[in-house]
Amino acid sequence: MSNRASARTPARTTPARTTTARSTPRTRSTPRPTPRPELRLVPGVTATRPRRQATSVFRHKRAPFVLLVVALLVGTTLGLLVLNTAIAVDSLKATQLRAENAERAQELQRLERQVISGSTPAEIARAAEAAGLVPAGPAAYVVIEPDGTSVLRGTPVPAPAPGDAEDGD
Repeated sequence: MSNRASARTPARTTPARTTTARSTPRTRSTPRPTPRPELRLVPGVTATRPRRQATSVFRHKRAPFVLLVVALLVGTTLGLLVLNTAIAVDSLKATQLRAENAERAQELQRLERQVISGSTPAEIARAAEAAGLVPAGPAAYVVIEPDGTSVLRGTPVPAPAPGDAEDGD
C-alpha cells in the first residue's frame, strides 16, 4: 500500500420510493464530463487548529472596524457637545441683548415723554425764567430800500433787567 491513505465508503442503497408519478428510478443518459475528485485524509493536521486561527484572524480583522465605529461615536458625541455648548452661549447672549433692548426702549419712552411735556410754551417760559432770561419787548425791523438806504420800522425798546422785570408786573 502507498503512503497516502484513502477512505472509501460502500455505496448506500436506498429502498425504492413508492410514488404514483414516477415508478422508474432516474438515470443519466450521458456520463459526467469530469470525474469526481478523490478525497484524501491529510495526516498530522487536526481539524480544530485552523478554526481557531480563522477565529483569531476574524477578530483581528474586526478590531479596526470596531475601533473606527467607537471613534466615530465618540467624535460625534464630542462634536454635539461642543455644538450644544456654543448654542447655549449664544442663547445667553441673545437673552442679555433682549434685556438691554427692553431697558433702552423704556429709557427712550421716558425721554420722549420728557420732551413732549417740556415742549409746551408755558414749560419753555418757565425754564427760560429759571435760567435768568427775560421776555423781549416789542421788536423793530431794519428795511433796506432798493436805492441802498435803510429805514428803521418800529420802536426798539431795551429789555428790562432780570430784577426789574419781576417788579414791573
